[in-house]
Amino acid sequence: MSIWEALAIFAAGIGAGTINTIVGSGTLFTFPVLLAVGLPPITANVSNTLGLVSGNISGAIGYRRELRGQRRRILRFGLTALIGGLAGAILLLALPSRAFDTIVPALIGLALVLVVLQPRLARALARRRERNGTTDAPTDGGVALLLGLLLASAYGGYFGAAQGVLYLSLVGLLLRDDLQRVNALKNVLAVVVNGVAALFFLFVADFDWTAVLLIAAGSTLGGQLGARIGRRLPPTALRGVIVVVGVVAIVQMLLKH
Repeated sequence: MSIWEALAIFAAGIGAGTINTIVGSGTLFTFPVLLAVGLPPITANVSNTLGLVSGNISGAIGYRRELRGQRRRILRFGLTALIGGLAGAILLLALPSRAFDTIVPALIGLALVLVVLQPRLARALARRRERNGTTDAPTDGGVALLLGLLLASAYGGYFGAAQGVLYLSLVGLLLRDDLQRVNALKNVLAVVVNGVAALFFLFVADFDWTAVLLIAAGSTLGGQLGARIGRRLPPTALRGVIVVVGVVAIVQMLLKH
């Protein structure tokens, strides 16, 4: 690996750590660069997952203020994310990717629609609860949220581009809370998914240690930058960033086929 290739991977790691903390989809920065420097797709995917774990942790620490009072959610949803992430990591090595990759753009598109419509849908749900004689929003999101998070986490363990968009759309719709607090929760779930997938890959998959360390260093720095930038974004602006990143993810995936 040349010095310029190493610098490109490090810079991509910074970009990935930053955007992962704000929205997700940092893989869109790092994965193409790893392919460009000559790593095989599976090796690049595994190396990317391993490298981004430290950035996920950095972003979660950067959002620690918004995590206060969410311990019960973290434990409940974290267990779901762990199971889904491990399942996705196993699927990556066991199954061909064609069928899964085909449905991903549609899945991300649906998530973007939910993100855009989330305020309107939340108001509609609130009116429905009032008509039914209750004004309290569900505290745990119910079975629908757990199932959605399980599937999103399985996708995260498998590939992960726009995983954060899926989390934000699901949690933002099914739980009534501030979008920044939802984003903080998303960062913790990303740590769980990438962490369990990385641990699995350490023992059963091929990866490039140089790429892993470069991405880890860059994404750790990017995680702190993302926390500072993301916290300052108002809800409308944050949704705009989510939509832009999600559309880029869809376009990139469609161009692969």
